[in-house]
Amino acid sequence: METAKHKQQRYQFSCQGLPLAIYREVAAHLRQVGKVKVGLFSPPDSELFDYNKSQVGGLWLEYAEDAEDTIRQKVDQILAYYEEIFGHWEENLDDS
Repeated sequence: METAKHKQQRYQFSCQGLPLAIYREVAAHLRQVGKVKVGLFSPPDSELFDYNKSQVGGLWLEYAEDAEDTIRQKVDQILAYYEEIFGHWEENLDDS
């Protein structure tokens, strides 16, 4: 059975006020899926340090070119789990 090929893209996700530790937890959880690269990116502006704001801009992820739809579904399930607890994910396609 042949699976559909997906163009490799980098996706960016952020959740308002999510602490750095939770971003790291989400990234670690996503890395366990396999065929997914995940990392954190800096906030767009350099404000003064504030304990009430996240110290990262969000997380990015890329699927391997041969990632099956089941991999993408698993990523969606993980993100939905954290969204239920911490709030809505903002998704932006990274054009870089």
